[in-house]
Amino acid sequence: MKYRKVAILLALISGLAPISGFHKFYLEQRKWGIVYLILSLFPPTLPIPHIASLFELVWYLLQNPQEFDANFNGGQLSEGTDRTEAWANQASRASEAVKAVEEAVRRLETLRQEGLISELEFEEKRRTLLDQIR
Repeated sequence: MKYRKVAILLALISGLAPISGFHKFYLEQRKWGIVYLILSLFPPTLPIPHIASLFELVWYLLQNPQEFDANFNGGQLSEGTDRTEAWANQASRASEAVKAVEEAVRRLETLRQEGLISELEFEEKRRTLLDQIR
């Protein structure tokens, strides 16, 4: 779990310190961390990693916690994220999925009653639909 506040602090340090790339290692972007580290060892005439770190600092600041989580935590919740709201959104999506499957099963039942599909076809389709919500 990566925290937005830690990434912001490390990006600030990377932008101001003689050696850069701390935030990249923290965010598990090791290849970029190595690139930043190597470039920061060149003479101060090449401040590219420091400038990039400061730009990323601004980017982290502009992201809300949900965007940060989506980018760096694979969608998992971190500090500052309203867990109740996230749970409610997830429950709402699950409820919508159940309603969609329910409606599809009702349509299948209608097709079976009208003789347009066989009992076997109905049962196969019904199981497929029910597996979607498990």
